[in-house]
Amino acid sequence: MANNTYARYKGRLFWILGAFMICIVLLVVQLFRWQIVKSQELQRRALGQWTSSTVVSASRGSIYDRNMELLAVSASSKSLVVQPAQIAKKGNANTTADQLAAILDMDRETIYTRVTNTKYAEQNIKRHLTDEEALAIEALDLPGVVLVDDRKRYYPKGSTLAQVLGRTSNDGVGKEGLELKYDKYLRGLTGRIYSSTDIGGMQIPGGEERYIDPTNGLNLVLTIDYVIQKFAESAMKQCYEEQKAKKVECVVMNPQTGEVLAMVNIPDYDLNNPPLDDMEAWQEYSRNSAILDVYEPGSVFKIITLASALEEGKVNLNSTFNDIGYALVDGQKIKCWRNVPHGHQSLTEAVCNSCNPAFVEMGLRLGVDTFYKYLRSFGFGTETNIDFSADQSGLVLAQKYVQNVDLARMAFGQAVAVTPLQLITAVSAAINGGKLMQPYLVKGMVDDDGNSVMNVEPTVIRQVISEETSATVRQILEEVVRVGGGKNAYIPGYRVGGKTGTAQKYRDGVIVRDKHIASFLGFAPADDPQIAVLVVVDEPDVAIDFGSVVAAPYAKMILENALKYMNIQPENTEEGSALMEANIEVPDVRGMDCAEAEKVLKKAGLRMLVQGEGKVIAQVPAAGAMVYSNTEIMITGEEPVDAYTDIYEDD
Repeated sequence: MANNTYARYKGRLFWILGAFMICIVLLVVQLFRWQIVKSQELQRRALGQWTSSTVVSASRGSIYDRNMELLAVSASSKSLVVQPAQIAKKGNANTTADQLAAILDMDRETIYTRVTNTKYAEQNIKRHLTDEEALAIEALDLPGVVLVDDRKRYYPKGSTLAQVLGRTSNDGVGKEGLELKYDKYLRGLTGRIYSSTDIGGMQIPGGEERYIDPTNGLNLVLTIDYVIQKFAESAMKQCYEEQKAKKVECVVMNPQTGEVLAMVNIPDYDLNNPPLDDMEAWQEYSRNSAILDVYEPGSVFKIITLASALEEGKVNLNSTFNDIGYALVDGQKIKCWRNVPHGHQSLTEAVCNSCNPAFVEMGLRLGVDTFYKYLRSFGFGTETNIDFSADQSGLVLAQKYVQNVDLARMAFGQAVAVTPLQLITAVSAAINGGKLMQPYLVKGMVDDDGNSVMNVEPTVIRQVISEETSATVRQILEEVVRVGGGKNAYIPGYRVGGKTGTAQKYRDGVIVRDKHIASFLGFAPADDPQIAVLVVVDEPDVAIDFGSVVAAPYAKMILENALKYMNIQPENTEEGSALMEANIEVPDVRGMDCAEAEKVLKKAGLRMLVQGEGKVIAQVPAAGAMVYSNTEIMITGEEPVDAYTDIYEDD
């Protein structure tokens, strides 16, 4: 009996001890969980109960041009935060919400929800207050309402480089352009102020404070030259207005290094006052078309065909061409831009005349494989890899689908789409000694003390053509400006080279009649290019919309101003002086047929560009005007013909 009782008590004791041990284990586990696993969380919660944390904004890095002209800066501003616990303690939540809503023109209920949310020590109400708002709130002296120092992005030059610089959000985060591309360098690291608070979230007078310094962002130094940028902007705004264009673009580059010296897109907008009431317009105006939009380059692209054909030995300065008004390719006629055939011409004359059939022949001599080798080598069909927030590869027909008739069109700038940046980068390779340079916008970074943190050097991507071929290209393109279609870009005393272009526009794959893109690419000095300028005019709404008329004069403005600014001295050659001093009176050719008019103008020492056919009904400049030798006279025939449409016709 005693043994049974002992056994029964012993069993109970075992279970009691077991339960006790389980409790001990559970207690140890919980202690481990709270003391080790969740220690940081508990510390954070405790810290949140007896400390408050205030963010100290880092100063976003500034952006400068190559000569340290300020383009973007973070300016001091005030932001509004509230301390709900303090407002609740004073019992003035309704009054606070009413008064703040009236000053800030914000929804009263939104403010009330935030000032009564005691789960948080602080609540943001509005960032970047105006001076008037900050002064009005400060005058109220409301408990729990605090104005804190903040930073707001400011662009001292307004609309200058709007699409290049881009913009930031209200939180100081890069959203577009260089502000986005280099955001991680510009942004810096925020600091904090930790203060001791009581259970109600009120700061304890004389309590402990801990300050963590913010780290300011780095400053960008661009390749852009603000002075040249202003030259380009002024010329492009004048072009936009005078030519009644849909939009205009300009890229200015140092062809030896790939540095972008200026980049203009018109229309634009003031970075400090964006069109918030018209988001569609804002999106359109903020797009950097010079980097992102593609177009058929037209005759400017002939520079690439010329350079390729010269490099491959398919043509040389002794080559001749016979233009009968069209080229016959696989049974199809490809017309020249001009109704009157150019006839027999040398290579230089063919380029000066921008003769389509001559370039068709060059393209066919190269063949598809070789032509595409140079397309790729000059950088077409691939992104430029410029240091910007976005890039564009252009449009190049897949090589396996290319027929001779496609090759013929590409040879004079059709059936291929490029960006302005791609084109000026490729042409720079054709004229700088044959080196394809990496285009870039940022020259380096410096800290607040001016110490260099990063420096970008010019990068040669590849050698595309030889020095000798490049010299020949420059020689021919100098003639284009001296006596050819680029005459309107001639600058007395300077050796300028270049090429005009006028391209078709398409809508849903169909050519849009009377809608063109006119362009001109010029460079100087022609023997050692230090600056290249590409002007693109989209849909000029004028009677004569050749690139030589609506683009070349504005490129000349930029080049002339930039050359003087760059301290590149003119060469006072006798030939140049004589060319620019010989005044000729323009004869009246109205009423004549186009062929007769050309003879009369040629006899007078002038050149002719024609739009239409039949009898001449208009001419620019007008009869009696005094012009220079070899000036182009634009005439309009009574029978309209789209001079740019290279129509395929059955033979």
